[in-house]
Amino acid sequence: MKNATLRQLKVFEAVARHRSFSRAAEELHLTQPAVSTQVGKLEEHAGLPLFEQLGKKIHLTPAGAQMLQSSREIIQKFQEAEEAMAQFKGVSGGRLNVSVISAGDYYFPRLLVEFAQRHAGVTLNFGVCNREELLTQLKENVTDLAVMVRPPEDSDTLSEPFAPHPYVIVAAPTHPLAKTPRIPVYRIIREPFVVREKGSDTWNSMVEGFGANLPGLNIAMQIRSTETIKQAVIAGMGVSFLSAHTISRELQSGALTVLDVQGFPLMLNWYVVHRNGKRLPPVAQAFKNFLLSDGARLIDQALGMKTPTRAAPRTASRSR
Repeated sequence: MKNATLRQLKVFEAVARHRSFSRAAEELHLTQPAVSTQVGKLEEHAGLPLFEQLGKKIHLTPAGAQMLQSSREIIQKFQEAEEAMAQFKGVSGGRLNVSVISAGDYYFPRLLVEFAQRHAGVTLNFGVCNREELLTQLKENVTDLAVMVRPPEDSDTLSEPFAPHPYVIVAAPTHPLAKTPRIPVYRIIREPFVVREKGSDTWNSMVEGFGANLPGLNIAMQIRSTETIKQAVIAGMGVSFLSAHTISRELQSGALTVLDVQGFPLMLNWYVVHRNGKRLPPVAQAFKNFLLSDGARLIDQALGMKTPTRAAPRTASRSR
């Protein structure tokens, strides 16, 4: 193993974490053959196979499981060394590792640009993923900061709200209810809904928003892509429950409209989250402070919208 490289260990760890060569390649911005080559070289150094394929899925061999544990320990030590060196560089010379759930990619790049303009020399490492992947990144210390709507409720993480995050019910402007005021919930749930898949953050928010009315919801279609859902609603396939932060362009262009439904919008919060006890590098601490002080204003500015106010009293937002 003396000739194994850190690059090979990182590639192997990504494949093992995703149980997929293609998804590891996507994360690392490499081609799939390049990933296979790096794993093959590591297996040569180990003198043992690290993966085995059963059907269409790959699994770690016993040797691979041990290699994964050792690889993560080695990678962690290098990260700690980098963070220690970053303490001497300060904010301007540091690397910001931050990830956000998919709804955040509609505004988050602009926040990063604003932060980078205030702190010249910052290197940005930015990822977009679903909530479960984000929690895994936090657990495995892959990211310094995570931005999400529903932070984990355990003692291993610290979370602070920095901006409101409204969810609304949208339809095409030609929808019969488009101009109807104060639509009762019992009426809207009869409309065909095009929704995100179960387990997604949007689905979990919808569960909270509709509460006891959820079983009566007329779900016509579940789609994994928010962009596809928007196009389906624009085409007249139904209505949908979406983050207001994902539809700003469509509202401005008139392609979508927000329905005036009693009890909506559902008001939640954006949270910045990191592991409890983690020594944040100066650049990560500076970015956290930036979100807490300017995040809400800059989100509204980036989206060209004013955050909607709550339509009716409800206990939906959380803080820790």
